[in-house]
Amino acid sequence: MARIGPNSWLVVIVLPLTLWSAWHPHDRVTWWLEVVPVFIGLLALWIAGRKGWVLSNFALFWAGVHMAVLLIGGHYTYALVPIGEWAREAFGWPRNHYDRLGHILQGLVPAVICREVLIRNRVIQKRGWLGFLVVCFSMAVSACYELIEWAAAEVSAEAAESFLGTQGDVWDTQKDMACALVGALVAVMALRSPHDRSVRRRVPAL
Repeated sequence: MARIGPNSWLVVIVLPLTLWSAWHPHDRVTWWLEVVPVFIGLLALWIAGRKGWVLSNFALFWAGVHMAVLLIGGHYTYALVPIGEWAREAFGWPRNHYDRLGHILQGLVPAVICREVLIRNRVIQKRGWLGFLVVCFSMAVSACYELIEWAAAEVSAEAAESFLGTQGDVWDTQKDMACALVGALVAVMALRSPHDRSVRRRVPAL
């Protein structure tokens, strides 16, 4: 029997949550728009695993967390996620901030994965340049996502209303990108050491 690799285990763990998320979501079009990145990520991990390229457990953990956040947000829509609604009422916030968590992870997870790819392929040796380029990559991912949201709104304003999730905030796009920047900085500064240790366990030769 073939051994199931870590990448495949992530697929196995995320699958039940995906099925739950797809079961009678608040809005089917919004669900598809929100969870497509999960399917793309799982496919990429599966292909990488088939080629023998497995991310560190640290990167897989954060990828799984991000997928879970996306699947929950897709099921309820970000503006209506129960935990965010509870926090809004408990702290008197004017909006549901669950989407901010998603955008922090949108900066953190691409940063972790990009950083690992660059380290393992020995693309950049100097840590300063490594951190700078990783943050730039994460911000590029965030910018592309905002462009996709804009395109969705242009195609169908009604269908994109829940997908955009601005909740009346005219600066929502800028705040989303600021959250992504925070996530990327956390990845290259606060989480650098545990990530390095996890990468070395996966590839001892580094």
